[in-house]
Amino acid sequence: MDILLLIIGLALILAGANFLTDGSAALAQRFRVPEFIIGLTIVAVGTSTPELVVSVLSAIAGKSDVAIGNVVGSNIFNVFLILGLCALIRPLPLTAGNIRRDIPFGVATSLLLLVLAMDSWFKAGAVDRIGRLDGILMLVIYLLLMTYTIRATGRTAPADSPADGSQPQKRPMAGWLMAVMIIGGLAGLIFGGELFLDSATALARRMGISESVIAITLVAGGTSLPELASSVVSLIKGKSDMALGNVIGSNIANILLILGLSATINPLTMGGITLVDLLVVLLSAVLLFLAAFTFRRRAVDRWEGALFLVIYAAYIAYLVR
Repeated sequence: MDILLLIIGLALILAGANFLTDGSAALAQRFRVPEFIIGLTIVAVGTSTPELVVSVLSAIAGKSDVAIGNVVGSNIFNVFLILGLCALIRPLPLTAGNIRRDIPFGVATSLLLLVLAMDSWFKAGAVDRIGRLDGILMLVIYLLLMTYTIRATGRTAPADSPADGSQPQKRPMAGWLMAVMIIGGLAGLIFGGELFLDSATALARRMGISESVIAITLVAGGTSLPELASSVVSLIKGKSDMALGNVIGSNIANILLILGLSATINPLTMGGITLVDLLVVLLSAVLLFLAAFTFRRRAVDRWEGALFLVIYAAYIAYLVR
């Protein structure tokens, strides 16, 4: 039965990703908003809803390590597995804005998490945790960051608009249909992700895999399935900006919005989450930035995608050793 639910959950995820991508692309076209911004905001926050639910509920229940581990594991999954897989399918071009602004924001956010969480670095004997004031600070930074990014990127004409006006433009999608596709796509991603996660967790427990490994791998990976599906589908549809924006936006939202909100509700202690886990999060952001300056400049190439996947496999092997 769990295997059947696993398949149904995966089908809902794929269908939801398809609807969300098409609806979001139509929204970008109608309001002349760059697809990267749609990916960074609507798609990123929408696909981060499973992480938000899991982390907030875990914080309320006092399960701090699950709340933090979910975000840490998701961010690692997003860069090393999702972008690695996407780059293998098709090299991901990076714009000057990605290199100067968006990816460095991701690096700074990962570094901020490391600094805020490691209280013992600054005070001997202190408990490593993310306090309520830290959470409020994260939320304020997130709002300021999104406001700045949207203003800095500005509005541009849709990519498929003819330069000389000689070719007819695509007929705009009806507003109600866009709303149905975006909301329906998100619902499919969320419910499909929950179904997939629950059945995968049940199978893992039946196979004797420990709870701690389940939390940082299956829980994080399961809540990141919407990002995986929407990014791959966006890439296949030629919307590489949306795929990249989805991952970068999700990682920033995971740390600043989700952990910020969770810590504001209830301070989060590190528990079983180690310095190594936080350093791997930072490593993922730094390697994504460095990818812009290797061999084929301003792109995440296939060999870099393969390297990302190898690093992710090595990290999982380290966890289950």
